[in-house]
This record gives sequence, structure tokens and C-alpha cells, in this order.
Amino acid sequence: MFVDSHCHLNFKGLIERLPQLLENMRTHSVSHALCVSVDLETLPEVLAVAQAHDNLFASVGVHPDYENVQEPSVAQLIELAAHPKVVAIGETGLDYYRLEGREPADMEWQRERFRTHIRAACAVGKPLIIHTRAAAQDTLTLMRTEGADKVGGVMHCFTESWQVAQAAMELNFYISLSGIVTFKNAREVQELAQKVPLERLLLETDAPYLAPIPHRGQVNEPAFVSHVGRFVAQLRGENEAQVARVTSDNFFRLFKIDAQVG
Repeated sequence: MFVDSHCHLNFKGLIERLPQLLENMRTHSVSHALCVSVDLETLPEVLAVAQAHDNLFASVGVHPDYENVQEPSVAQLIELAAHPKVVAIGETGLDYYRLEGREPADMEWQRERFRTHIRAACAVGKPLIIHTRAAAQDTLTLMRTEGADKVGGVMHCFTESWQVAQAAMELNFYISLSGIVTFKNAREVQELAQKVPLERLLLETDAPYLAPIPHRGQVNEPAFVSHVGRFVAQLRGENEAQVARVTSDNFFRLFKIDAQVG
């Protein structure tokens, strides 16, 4: 059985089809999914989805690229993380991809938001879900200086270099691969997928985005993580069932989830 370690089931295009998505997960041997928060305004939707289904879980956080949303405090994140279905803090991190004329120095608001999430995670002892884009070195620097290694977590939808992956793993983080790894032009991600120890790998969809081949261009959903896992197994020359078992075990271990629940 596979696990989808990162999706957004409360997003438009998925939430309306939730019963069918859950059935599709069963059909494709996907047992559990983590519904990841991107802002506080829609967090109640995320929590409601997780609360209603034994095999779905939630995180709490504010995406680094979201401006003009409610800014979280450490105390607020600590309080929200007490919900029994919340297993992680995030997604959080840094995203300099769309600077729009600004310099990295102008992104201190993102760095301060990231610090807030790391401090909250350390306070509650729950892992971090980290998004980094065009900001790898600043991301790693803040992870080190704020002590993110104390709780560990996952580098979600990873597309950075092998050197960045190594640095993250040294900080007690897993590397998560999305449908991008199946894309024909994703040679660097494919090479990295062969290098990361299986014991440090997670799989995800980031649904509704980034549907893997053979569904590229369609609305992504948790069932499609099976295609990601199958492709990774082929890349590595390993048994598909072994990849499914180990990456799922990694998920349950990292997020402290009972594999028998759900």
C-alpha cells in the first residue's frame, strides 16, 4: 500500500469529489493521505476533512508564498497543533521564485514566518513540512539556526540538487518526490531519486497539482501517488512492493501515525 504524504483535499476540484477520491485511493492501493494546510483562513476545511475520515490527517501552517493572509504567531500554531488529527507544522519555508522585482533581502517577512513555524514545531514536538523554491541556501540556514533538526520533517515536492538533499537529510529530514519525477525533462530529480536512501524517501501528489504521467495535465488526486511510487521503483531497480512498504513506514514513523488506523 502506498501513502500520499502531501495533498490539498480541501481545494476546489477535489473537495466536491471527496467520496470518489477515497474510493479511487482504495482501488489504487493508497491507504492514507495527509491534507496540508496553506493558510489559517481555510484551516477549518482541512481539519474537517481529516476529522471525518480515519485514514486522513492534517497539518497546520501558512504557505511561504501567500501574502495578504492572516499571519500566524507561535502561540497560535501551538494551540492549533493540539488538534488530534494535526500531525505536522506546515507547509512552511521560503519561496523566492516570484520576486517580481524584489530582492531576496526584501523577503524578510517570509523568513520571519518560517522562523515562527520552526519555533512552534519545536515547542510541540511535531515535524515540519518544508516548501523551498529558488531559496535553498536561505532555507537550510534557517533550518540550522532555528534548530529544525530537533523535530525533523520533510522537504516536500523536492526539486533541488543532491547537495541540498544531503544537507536536509543531515538535519533529520526526509525527501519527498512528487509527480514531477515522472516528467521526461526532470532528469535531475530522477537522478536524485536513485541516490536518496529508500529509508529517507516519501512519496506525494501535491494534489490537485502536478499529476504524474500518465495523467499529466489532469487534476491530480491521492490515488495517483501509486504512479509516482511505481516510477520510482523502476528508476531504482527495486521491487514496487518494497518501495511502497518502506516509504509508507517512513510516513507513519515521521508523523507518528498508527499504521493500523484507517
